[in-house]
Formats: sequence, C-alpha cells, structure tokens
Amino acid sequence: MDYSKIVALVVLLLIGLASECSAHECYVCSNQTGNTEKCLNTVKICQQGEDACLTEIRWGSTPYFSLGAQKQFYVSKRCAKKEICQRIRTKHMPYCTHIWYEDWTCSACCLGDRCNYYVISAAPTVTLSTLAGTMVALGVLLRSIISS
Repeated sequence: MDYSKIVALVVLLLIGLASECSAHECYVCSNQTGNTEKCLNTVKICQQGEDACLTEIRWGSTPYFSLGAQKQFYVSKRCAKKEICQRIRTKHMPYCTHIWYEDWTCSACCLGDRCNYYVISAAPTVTLSTLAGTMVALGVLLRSIISS
C-alpha cells in the first residue's frame, strides 16, 4: 500500500477545507449618521459566496419630509457578492455627484477582510475653484439679465 499518495490526498483535502472554512469579514451597519460607532465596531462573518464588502454612502435630509431639515451623511455597510456589489456601484454612479445642495448616493466595493473600515468614494468632488468659477458665471449671467 502506497501511503505517500494517501497522505498527499489527505493534505490536499485539508488545505481545500481550510480555504473553504476561512471566513471573510466585513464591517456592517445600516443607515447610520456617519461612519462612526456601529459602522466602525460591528463585524460580520460573511456567508459563503459573499466575497466583497459593500459600502453605501448617502447624503440627504431625513427619510421623511421635514421643512428646512439639515442634510447629513448616511452610511450602510454589508457583505455582498462581488457581482452584486459591482452592479450596485454602477447603478449609483450617475447619482454620485457630491454636490452639497443635492441628495446623492455613492457606493464602493472592496475585497479583503474588514476592508470597508474607511468610507472612501472615488467620485469626483467639486473643488473650491470650480465652485468659485460657477458663482462668477452665475453672477455675470444675472448681471446681464438685470441690465437688459
């Protein structure tokens, strides 16, 4: 009996089981006002097949209408399949504007244990020079309307 083949088979089997059992972890929270407390302290072991961590960031007022309500960040984090994560990211891309006076939503996907600790968005941000240029252009436009 050739024990070397049996030992090699057992080792391969154990390596395969160990890789299947290795748990992927993500930070999880739902609609928290900012990336604080629960979003930084709650970790979940993801289900089999959930190989990515999904983070969604929403900027807006409270879910119910309130006159003069302040806008704020809402953060949600969870485990997801990589394909679903990319689909959600693509869906939110047109609404990921980072314009302070509009409601917007962005999402990000990452791979690796607890990779979604920080909230990082790759959406373009409005710089101060862009904002100043827009204000000047609006001023010139209003001036030309008023003077005519």
